[in-house]
Amino acid sequence: MTEPDGAAAAIERIYRAEYGRVVASLVRRFGDIDLAEDAAGEALLAAVERWPVDGVPPNPGGWLTTTATRRAIDRIRRESHRDAKHQAAHMIEDDTPHEPTGIVEDDRLRLIFTCCHPALAPEARVALTLKLLGGLTVAEIAQAFFVPETTMAQRLTRAKRKIADAHIPYRVPGPEDLTRRLGGVLAVVYLVFNEGYLASSGEAPIREELTGEAIRLGRVLRELLPEVPEVAGLLALMLLTEARRTTRVAAGELVPLHEQDRGGWDRGLIAEGHALVRECLAVGRPGQYQILAAVNAVHTDAPTAADTDWAQIATLYTQLQSLAPSPVVQLNRAVAVAELDGPEVALAEVDRLGLSTYHAWHATRADLLRRLGRSGEARAAYDAAIAATANEAERAYLSRRRGSLAP
Repeated sequence: MTEPDGAAAAIERIYRAEYGRVVASLVRRFGDIDLAEDAAGEALLAAVERWPVDGVPPNPGGWLTTTATRRAIDRIRRESHRDAKHQAAHMIEDDTPHEPTGIVEDDRLRLIFTCCHPALAPEARVALTLKLLGGLTVAEIAQAFFVPETTMAQRLTRAKRKIADAHIPYRVPGPEDLTRRLGGVLAVVYLVFNEGYLASSGEAPIREELTGEAIRLGRVLRELLPEVPEVAGLLALMLLTEARRTTRVAAGELVPLHEQDRGGWDRGLIAEGHALVRECLAVGRPGQYQILAAVNAVHTDAPTAADTDWAQIATLYTQLQSLAPSPVVQLNRAVAVAELDGPEVALAEVDRLGLSTYHAWHATRADLLRRLGRSGEARAAYDAAIAATANEAERAYLSRRRGSLAP
């Protein structure tokens, strides 16, 4: 039998991986997000009680979905004295086919389009998707957005209420609305991927169930819209990033790109990502995901870190800055500038950005100051970077770099 601590960890891992599927299935069936979340939570409690005794079932996702469905039905029946609830309870047994829910038969993709409806504020779309599809806690989402937990809880509550009050449909939009709605969906998928790529909190520095889910959704979107280059660009970006996942953490410490074992990169994902980048280049309608994918293609094309074409990377970030201006883009360009023109030139660019709440800004400053031999300032920058991230693997890396500074 699995030890209690091991069973708890296994349950949490499985629940995180299956949560989005369970909730999306329940929302499709019952049309009630709160009911779906509550039932999924009750299924988790049942798993915590039973799995350590009975063992993890062969199909844990199916077990959770079945259990959550039963709990939702029980709740509806308990409230069946209300006419509407009574009708809903009756419909549970109804074999009448469901109304069409969109041009893609995928519960989670339908739920993403619901969460990303333009009637919702942009930050609410991302937060709701991370909550309902990624299974993140309110605290984790709040940390990712740099807001108090109470604020995020209120934001999520308002978003779900708006979906109910505005009767926002649970479906993939028709072809006439799809392109207009797609930008928000791509942004959400990428943010879900990023939460998995570098987890904002928790014991696991990388959450492969989130990166895998984002890639799966990216593939579905790619099948749906094969002619849209930004869809291909986002998928390429995620594939090329995911290709390096197994080399990104060693002995509990984050491994930066230039120190990673390139022999451990997934060459199949890299080949697929490069093919998508070439396809995007042939179309000639660049977008931010395509450019970021091209940056990653340059990195993954270099046999060694020393062979990296930093001039091309700087050019790509310059193009991205003109297309989608952002201080984060400028920060990434400054990293390339440091390799081309030296750390002093790059530091001047970085200091102008003033991203004081962004851990990567502090980490970049710390590295540039270290290279310039300004150990005291570098130490303070490392301290700020460590304080600004809750990812333990990243904190371990930054702490080691801080400890290696000259007195």
